[in-house]
Amino acid sequence: MALPQENRYTLADALAWDEQDRVELINGYPVMMAPPVRIHQEISGELFGQLRDYLIGKTCKVYAAPFAVRPFERDGDFPEDVDTMVEPDITVVCDPSKLDDVGCKGAPDLVMEILSPSTQRHDKLTKFNLYQRAGIREYWIVDPASKSVQVFVLEDGHYAAADFGMAGDRLKVNILEDCTIDLTSVFAE
Repeated sequence: MALPQENRYTLADALAWDEQDRVELINGYPVMMAPPVRIHQEISGELFGQLRDYLIGKTCKVYAAPFAVRPFERDGDFPEDVDTMVEPDITVVCDPSKLDDVGCKGAPDLVMEILSPSTQRHDKLTKFNLYQRAGIREYWIVDPASKSVQVFVLEDGHYAAADFGMAGDRLKVNILEDCTIDLTSVFAE
């Protein structure tokens, strides 16, 4: 839910906010994030664990939220210049030069969002368009209610549906060679 406000905010403002408050910035407008529910955390932990295990000894790194991604920030930008900062549930970054003390500067390679009733529209519309515009190569939308995953890959600047899976399936991570995610474990309960 967007916070009522009259000013546009930047990363400089967000860095001064209380760390307990989970807030994303979308084009200068703050969006409050509700605490995740238990099933969300279980799914996030399983996705993170499978990716972490695959990435041992490799260049790419995986991060679980809270992890600040500033998809449009470029070298030379100051915090006052950055008006978009999101916290994907899972982020994979393959270019170490994009990592800093705050999180990821520029577009990561893969993001995963786990839907909740309060974030469905935000994740499926706002973040889908934002991630596409930023050039994030792969986007997974994970739906705990239907125990399903939609996979989108960037082709010619637009997301194309690449795969769909449900509990019992294995889905390929397109940006990582020979990496698959076991959805049986992801949706175990």
